[in-house]
Parts: sequence; structure tokens; C-alpha cells
Amino acid sequence: MQAAVLRARRYSLALPRRHRVHRRDCSPDHADHSRDNAEDQAGDRRPGGVEMVVDQPARAPPQQHRAGQHKGDLHQFLSLYQAPEIRRLLAVFVGLRNGIVKWHPKWLYTIAVRPCESALLAKRITKANNAILTVGLKEWVREGSTVFDSEFERNLFALRQEKLKAIEALGQQAYPNRFPAEQDQEATTIAAIRTTWGETPAEALNDLPDAERPRVAVAGRIITIRQQGKAGFATLQQGGLRLQIYVRLDAVGEKAFALYKLLDMGDHIGTTGYLFRTRTGELTVHVETLSFLAKAMLALPEKYHGLADVELRYRQRYVDLFANLDAREVFVKRAKILRAVRQFFDARGYLEVETPMMQPIAGGAAARPFTTHHNALDLDLYLRIAPELYLKRLVVGGLDRVYEINRNFRNEGVSTQHNPEFTMLEFYQAYANYHDLMQLTQELIAFVAQEVNGTTILPSGEKDEDGVPIPRLDSFGNAIDLGVWQQLTMTKAISQYWPRGAGDPPNSIEFSSFPHLLGKAKVAIAHLQTELDALDWRLRHSDLQRIALSVSKTRLLLAKAEFEKVRNAGRAVYSLFEQIVEPNIEQPTIIYDYPTEVSPLSKAKPEDSAHVERFEFFIGGFEVGNAFSELNDPVEQEKRFRAQLDQRAAGDDEAHQMDEDYVRALAYGLPPTGGEGIGIDRLTMLLTGSKSIRDVILFPLMRPEKSAADTEPTE
Repeated sequence: MQAAVLRARRYSLALPRRHRVHRRDCSPDHADHSRDNAEDQAGDRRPGGVEMVVDQPARAPPQQHRAGQHKGDLHQFLSLYQAPEIRRLLAVFVGLRNGIVKWHPKWLYTIAVRPCESALLAKRITKANNAILTVGLKEWVREGSTVFDSEFERNLFALRQEKLKAIEALGQQAYPNRFPAEQDQEATTIAAIRTTWGETPAEALNDLPDAERPRVAVAGRIITIRQQGKAGFATLQQGGLRLQIYVRLDAVGEKAFALYKLLDMGDHIGTTGYLFRTRTGELTVHVETLSFLAKAMLALPEKYHGLADVELRYRQRYVDLFANLDAREVFVKRAKILRAVRQFFDARGYLEVETPMMQPIAGGAAARPFTTHHNALDLDLYLRIAPELYLKRLVVGGLDRVYEINRNFRNEGVSTQHNPEFTMLEFYQAYANYHDLMQLTQELIAFVAQEVNGTTILPSGEKDEDGVPIPRLDSFGNAIDLGVWQQLTMTKAISQYWPRGAGDPPNSIEFSSFPHLLGKAKVAIAHLQTELDALDWRLRHSDLQRIALSVSKTRLLLAKAEFEKVRNAGRAVYSLFEQIVEPNIEQPTIIYDYPTEVSPLSKAKPEDSAHVERFEFFIGGFEVGNAFSELNDPVEQEKRFRAQLDQRAAGDDEAHQMDEDYVRALAYGLPPTGGEGIGIDRLTMLLTGSKSIRDVILFPLMRPEKSAADTEPTE
């Protein structure tokens, strides 16, 4: 047993000194702590009797993180009860053979309760087997319930149910419906407290007579909690902000202090009391009344790393939001982006509208739709891939300036830039063309950036030592500035970004000749393939990853496949642009004058029928928005729809369907109109420095989790 204790200490499992179990005496050797010698524990990183943490790398691989979490689970188990007798649990690792103590994350852990411990404790924890509770930490155990990820969680839930009963025995409601309980009283938010008294010095708070002290009623989730004899500190979190509270036995009374000792990290509580500053200057609530509001029945993630497993963060966003305040800030900024967009368009006389999400024809974009069925009407429908055709119907109806912030659904691939369900802004302005929208777009993006971040410089997602966001830089070391734009035609962009060493870029004649262009494209792709093969793998993922030649092999393979399918110069130009130019556009850039073949809803240029009045804008290596001078000739629109039907018959399942009602709407007269769509998710990625679209979607679509039977090897 002595050796086992030594091994336990090796894994930071030894209990704090004043709560260790004595060989002959089961009572802890703690002393009473008076108000004079109580210390401010804010920011204390030492593992203590109430809070034990394991140093786990924040970005550890999932398997490594899971193993570390198992060890953290045992720490959490040791701190389930904050009553002194509970903290006298002795943790030992139990080996599989001959009692040998070894570490392996898949083994079973045993929590042993000394015979001299409280009989009540023994009954509550074990109820059998000589007061020994075996907790299996095998991954993804799902026997009879999908709520728990492990037997540890199942047992933890049961233990906290017992604590909840003990809290009810103290006269507290298990799940009260309000704080403060009195309907005529209101709680103070932590934000309001910090705004009003955040800068008030200690002398101005602590030296006030008792009757003049600022009194508050504040609620929140417990993020840290520490008990020191007859006093304790805890930190509440609410609205992304934190505030320390100080609880003393002689201030709150025996019942309230007994409640305090039954609290866990993650619980919600309400407090009333007065504000003061500790010796370290921390603004703190001296608690006078304590109310229980809700129990966290499962353990919170480790304190100093939050929820580190990226996939787990997406699956359990409800934990990610309070465990990682940076994640919360992303979605606060997303809301600011939407608010700024509405402010921008409302100020310019646009009307916000709503259009159908279930549509009989999947129109407005070239994409594969999701299908559904309306039972009452016995009608097959599509989830919206774009609201475009309905919004232009509204312009026909006389709503000259409309916009919609809408959810779209496209049954396509998933990547760091694509999600099947996404948010778009679409807006249309009568009597305007795509040149008008170019100027409007630059003003919109700069305005939103200024409203959200206070600057047009893009953040990288990292911060310096002072917490100041670090700017995002392009390949040449320049900050990406949303206030500075360039405009290029698609053919000029291809020429500008043409790979060095691949010969001269196509000239104007070759751009209009499919055989000549195909030959040029094959030379460029072969050159890029050679360059990639010559680049060192390590360098390609650090110093050289953003240069024009470091196009991935996967993209090149896709480019080859694409060129095998295209049969006209317009599609070949567009494919060449996607592979050579798009990944390398970092500064804000508008690309305009697209081939007619890839733009069935755009108006042709008056002097050049091979190109349409269309532009897209790119920032940081991907497309953010797409705009047209809208086609308003019903005869030409029907002709293009039929051409799309021919492409669909040839195997292009993303080609546009015929929409006869839309053609009929155009026959009533659509005025000259400019329309644009902007990806809100991608814009949020840019303005928050997020690396993946899943980081800016609250609940991204995920693959189903595999069961234990699927993951365990078979003989």
C-alpha cells in the first residue's frame, strides 16, 4: 500500500497536506481560518482539496487527450465532495495481476474508502463490496444509455444525485425557477458590476460604513471553488465575465455554509452580499445569502485547457461555450456581424424579407439539393439552395431594394470552408448593375469589420502577451486590410498568377479557343506537379505553404479530372482560375467578367456576349461573395435554362432546373437589377481569425460517433 501511495503521488494524486489520512487518526489536521488570515485564491494554480488539475496539452491528439482526460477524471472524482471527511479518500491504481500498480488508460481504477471513514459516506458511495467502488473508464461505454461516455460518468452522475438530495435536505430547491426568488427583485449582471465598480479602488470600497457598502444580487456558474476551514472563495461566470465571491461560515450561517461545501465546479448559484477588494485587489462579493440554482451532474473539462478535443468541442458546443471563452467570443462577434449587416442595409432603404425554405424547384445556384416530402400535399420538395429567384420575384413586384439573411442547404462535400447547412446574405437593388455593387460591397465589408473589430485589419486568431490581436499577414508579410481592394478581370487574374516556368500565359485568342486553352492548362498543371514533387514536405507546410506554386496534389488531381469533363473554353477558363488563382488571392480582390457558360442567371456584357456582368470577391484564399447584373430578358432566360437542361441530361447533376414560373415573372418586367450573395460563415471566419467553418457554426453537422463495438479490435 505504501508503494501504491508513492505511485499515486507520481501522478499528482496525493491529497493536500492538511487533508491527508493519518495512519492512526482519520480526522484531518486543518485549522480554522479567520477573516484576517483568509487568502485571496484567485488565479492560484496549485491543485487543492477542492480542485485538482492535470496539465494536459491544449491541442493534444484525440487519443492522447482521452488518456489525459481519464487521469483528470480520477482527479475530479477525488473532489466530488468538499466536506472534509470526503476529501480523505485514498486513490490507488489497481493493476490487473498480483496487485502490481501500473498506469494504463484502459485499466479500471478503484477508489478505496478507509474503514474508519463515515458510514454514511460508505453507504452513499458503495453500498456493497466492503466500501469499494470500481469505476470503469473504458472509452465509450454505452450500456443501456447514450447519455454517458463512460462508467465513470455514470457513477459520477449517481454521486451527484446523492449530493442533490443532501442539498434539498438543507431546505434548498433542487431546480428553482428564478433568482432572486422574489418576483419584485432583480439580479445584477456581472457586466454591470464590473462597469460600475470595476475601477473603484480598494480604499473606496473597503472603508465604507456597513450601511453604505454597494450590495448586489448576482448569479452564475461556479468555475473555481476552494474551501479553507470556515471560509472559502469561488469564481462565478456569467455572460462571458467572471467575478469572485467570498463565503464565510459566520456571515452566511451553518446551513448556507453546508450548502457551499456540497457545491461542485459547474453548479449554478445565486448570492447576495456587498462588494469589497481583497488584499490582491480582486473585486469580490462578500456573500451574505447563498441560493442553490442548478447542479452540474457531470464533471467540467480541465480548468486550464477547457475542452481541448476539437471534435468534442463541435459535438458538445454547450460545454465549449462556457469552458472556452474564446469560442464564446467568436459567436458574440458573429451576432455583431449580423447586426452590422442589418444596420448597413436598413440605413440605405433596403427591406429585410423572408422567402420559402422548402421549394418545388431547386433554383438560384448550381448545387445538389437535399430532398424532402410534404405528406399533406403529397409533394416532393427541395430544401433551399439559394433564395435568389424568389428575391428577384419581389423586385418584379415593386420591392426595389430587398435583402435576406437566410439558411441554405447543399448536399455536397464538407471541408474547412464548406458546410452542408450555411448562412448567406443576399440583396438586390433595382436600377443598378454590377459596378454599383462593387462599390457597395467594399463599403459593406469595411463597415462591418470596423463595427465588429474596430479596424479593417484582419485578425490572425492569435494574441500577443498583452492580449492584443495579432494581424493576419499575406505571403509577403503585409497585413490583410479590408479597406484596400484590387479589381481584376478573370482572364487578367489568370495571366497575373500564371506559374513561372510554365511558359507564357494564354493570350486573348487562346482564352477563347478550347483546344489551345486545354493545351496551356495541361502544361501549367504538369509544371505545378513537378514543383510540388520537388518541394520538401516539411517546408511546404511552413514557409512555402502560401506561395502560388504550393497548390496541393489533391487540387491538381481534381483539376485534371475537371479538364477531362469540360468541353468549352468558358468552363476551361473558370476551372483554370479555380486551380491557379483562387487559392492565392489573399488581399481583398474583386474578380469580374465571368464566362457565360458558368453564369446562367447573369446578364451578358453588351459588347461581349462570351462574358457576363458578374463578379466574385475573394479574401484570404477563398470566395466570400458573388454578384451579377441580373438577366431580365425572359426569352434569353428560358434559352439558358434549356441549355442547363441539356447539361443535366449529359450527367451534370448540379445544372440548373427549368423554372417556368420564374420566366413568367420576368415577363411582367424585371427592371435593371444588381444582386449579390455573401457567405456569412466565411465572413465570420475572416473577422474572427477562425481556421475552419465549423468554428463559426454553433452546431455543425458531424458524423455519428462510433460505438465501442465498432472501435474495438476483434480476434
